[in-house]
Amino acid sequence: MQLQKLVNMFGGDLSRRYGHKVHKLSLHGGFSCPNRDGTIGRGGCTFCNVASFADETQQHKSIADQLVHQAKLADRAQHYLAYFQAYTSTWAEVQVLRTMYQEAVTQTNIVGLCVGTRPDCVPESVLDLLSEYHDRGYEVWLELGLQTAHDKTLHRINRGHDFACYQETTRRARLRGLKVCSHLIVGLPGEGQAHCMDTLEKVVETGVDGIKLHPLHIVEGSTMAKSWQTGRLAAIDLQEYAVTSGEMIRHTPLDVVYHRISANARRPTLLAPLWCENRWAGMAAIDKYLQEFGPQGSGLNTPWDPTLVL
Repeated sequence: MQLQKLVNMFGGDLSRRYGHKVHKLSLHGGFSCPNRDGTIGRGGCTFCNVASFADETQQHKSIADQLVHQAKLADRAQHYLAYFQAYTSTWAEVQVLRTMYQEAVTQTNIVGLCVGTRPDCVPESVLDLLSEYHDRGYEVWLELGLQTAHDKTLHRINRGHDFACYQETTRRARLRGLKVCSHLIVGLPGEGQAHCMDTLEKVVETGVDGIKLHPLHIVEGSTMAKSWQTGRLAAIDLQEYAVTSGEMIRHTPLDVVYHRISANARRPTLLAPLWCENRWAGMAAIDKYLQEFGPQGSGLNTPWDPTLVL
């Protein structure tokens, strides 16, 4: 694959800026989610079974122990970013967050924080805390689960917030110098390529530093699983995902970094599409599409050149 030559990928961006490999290490802080615990709603988003994307066994280990374990699993790198991934990693009292984040950054070779959360769970007190780490020289990414810019779809998947909420949180974070990565799902019910392109345009217009693309996974334990099992929901096929994601990438400005362009889950949790069991399938299909039709930015007549230092 030639993805680094076709897309401004996060790994390459980190290597250019730090002069060596920097890897993300995923952490489980034992957080809940307001869309599951009754604060906003119950049952969570209709696509959600977070166990398919996070290692639930990790939550019983300290942050320090998790980082040591994850570093052993990762390819050797000189520095790491501590990634609070599971559930809503700002959903706690600020002092609890401070203790966890501080434990992470004080470990050897940690140069920054990536915090995954919801747009409606980022109060000023959390931004104040993250800004402290930014001001101390750490790289700080606020990863916001948006999924789509279409309020009708957000309501359909029981997301619990609207696009305006995402816009407001993004603007507040970026005004403080924090980097924002938007998580987007391709293949949501009722959405096609035009919806995804519109979402991309609105996200870029709002202002964004990074994007994660994710094919819709239908996983055991989710509300969508029931619809899929009764034939009321179809899974996105590999070619459709490659075309839609490829066009989104082609129409993305060069200064936006792609943290991820596909994702995988494991059976038996994963029900469909089964091509998502192989993490390389989506990446290879997108790579092939971009080689044929042009790299990131080519749809804007500004094709990606990996020799550029943005």
